[in-house]
Amino acid sequence: MSGQVVLQVAQWQGSGAVTAGRLRGGAARLAELIPEGRRRTVAIDEGAGNSRDGVRNADVLERQLRAVREALTEVPPGETTVTIGGDCGVDLAPVETALSVFGDRLALVWFDAHADLNTPASSPSGAFHGMVLRALLGDGPEGLRPARSLSADRVVLAGARSLDPGERDLVERRGIRHLGVERLTRPDPLLAMVRATGAEAVYVHIDLDVLDPRIFPAVGTPEPGGLSVEDLVGAVRALTNEFTLAGIALTEYERSEDPGQEEAVLRRIVDGLFGSARR
Repeated sequence: MSGQVVLQVAQWQGSGAVTAGRLRGGAARLAELIPEGRRRTVAIDEGAGNSRDGVRNADVLERQLRAVREALTEVPPGETTVTIGGDCGVDLAPVETALSVFGDRLALVWFDAHADLNTPASSPSGAFHGMVLRALLGDGPEGLRPARSLSADRVVLAGARSLDPGERDLVERRGIRHLGVERLTRPDPLLAMVRATGAEAVYVHIDLDVLDPRIFPAVGTPEPGGLSVEDLVGAVRALTNEFTLAGIALTEYERSEDPGQEEAVLRRIVDGLFGSARR
């Protein structure tokens, strides 16, 4: 991927994990591994904020959303933004920006063990990272809504295997396309689903908990039965070979105190998606 801007957003306040503070180190190291591109680090508050209307740390998240939006205004037209989080909430503004460019020609492929389709009323944790996709569909909390919402028929959930009851109901009611892990062992079903949206461009969101935790446990909310690295990389490469890449995000890496094994996995992902990782 050439002509890219690497945007590091080490936000942790949107996570519901008790180990969320590790996302700061994860974002910094993962951004270092991306081999090419201009780099921009978005300034992030260190502390927690105040809860409001069922959303934890809502005031901090709003300030950081504005900061990400401002950083995106400085990305030259035609360049691809690689957003490195941090929790999944960092991807609201980048998807919003891709929508402003591509409109209904955009599909969003959401690689995640979870659907992230809760509202403040339905969320069991109040953590915004479990609400961000719902917000992108236009049902977000005050202050954390996109300027333009995404149509549900332009979304493909990929690898989601832990959905709350309200999320399952929404997927069925709104006709959100959903591919389980077993259907991602080859790219054809995913490509067919994205083609069915009518999109010409694709935005790729990757929460690293989509991987099987036996392979990559360095996430806050691991779920068994996830993807292999090869299946994840193969799926994304198949997408970018057929569709214009509108942007990509890698999120939810909680760097541990002994990161050797997890970093080896990250290098395989980065090498597969971007070329040889920086050393």
